[in-house]
Amino acid sequence: MDRKTLKAAFIKSIPVMAGYVVLGTGFGILLRESGYGLGWALAMSLFIYAGSLQFVGVSMLAAGASLITGILTSIMVNARHLFYSISMIERYRDAGPFKPYMIFGLTDEVYTLLVDGTAPEGSDPQFFRFLVTLFCHCYWVSGSVLGSVLGTVLPFSTEGIEFSMTALFIAAFTGQWLESGDHIPALTGLLATLICRVVFGPGRFLIPAMVLITAVLTLLRGRLDLPAGEETKGAAGAENGGFSGESQVLTEQAAAGIPETEEVGA
Repeated sequence: MDRKTLKAAFIKSIPVMAGYVVLGTGFGILLRESGYGLGWALAMSLFIYAGSLQFVGVSMLAAGASLITGILTSIMVNARHLFYSISMIERYRDAGPFKPYMIFGLTDEVYTLLVDGTAPEGSDPQFFRFLVTLFCHCYWVSGSVLGSVLGTVLPFSTEGIEFSMTALFIAAFTGQWLESGDHIPALTGLLATLICRVVFGPGRFLIPAMVLITAVLTLLRGRLDLPAGEETKGAAGAENGGFSGESQVLTEQAAAGIPETEEVGA
């Protein structure tokens, strides 16, 4: 293995490590408190690997949600991946055996790290991207496992820990609001969320709100004042971590993230 590439990939992934370990720990503790042990935390983080969906999943498991509800929620919560992943098609085209895993591991944060397309001079760019993806996945799994273990040995109240995801999205939303010159997507998300919460109630507003946000932004797409390239670039950002440097996201992501995290805390 090329040690230079390995070192570069690790250094590249360090900003994500801080957020993933902390948030993953919170997820593991919350899952443990809901009655699901280490095996569940490990399996969910290995095979689902979607921070916001995993937090929402804890609530769905605890509430005994139906399979259809789980499928629809998963699609709506992660639908934004369809938008920003488009810009990586050409970059991943020649990834060879790494491609399936790199597609699976393309979270908001990994996208933020790799979207610039840079790689160490003289290294295999695809192998470098694979390593960055793998490191980030390992951080999230490690945090989840750590949280599950800590949940059994540390005597502290976990009340309110589910709000960590809400706080994360609010931070990303605020950063996008301050940096963006067009607040239409943000206002659309806020108003659509408020309307759906009033109409459908706190336990059922998530999917209707995201459908309404998607529909409205689709209709207004031609009017949105977005810089060139930001349509596909912007959707990345805050699912599993709202770190500085990741606030170049579509405000629709932040707006859509707020209802999904309120669902967790509901």
